[in-house]
Amino acid sequence: MFGLTIDKLLILGIVAVFLLGPERLPHYAAQLARLVRSLRRMADGAKDRMREEMGPDFDDVDWKKLDPRQYDPRRIIREALVDEPEPVVPVRAPPESAYARRQRLLKAAHAAPFDSEAT
Repeated sequence: MFGLTIDKLLILGIVAVFLLGPERLPHYAAQLARLVRSLRRMADGAKDRMREEMGPDFDDVDWKKLDPRQYDPRRIIREALVDEPEPVVPVRAPPESAYARRQRLLKAAHAAPFDSEAT
């Protein structure tokens, strides 16, 4: 959660004790508890409302499939342009340097682009 570990939370708690003092700390701790409860209530309300609006299909939805981080715009466009979509094989290639990419593109073009009117 935000890169906070137990050690960092403990240090934040100690700093809060020194900054707020023992007389104001219980008041702010109660406010924090109310905030957490209200956020949890709002999240549960949103989940219940989704369940009501979607009906019994809510439990059947594969939420991981709808994760936007899994969308590949190139694959979506390729599938839209081709009648038969190719099978999707997830392959993670190592990052390619700009020089290697340029060399690959030049080899694919078989010749460097040249405009006789530009000179």
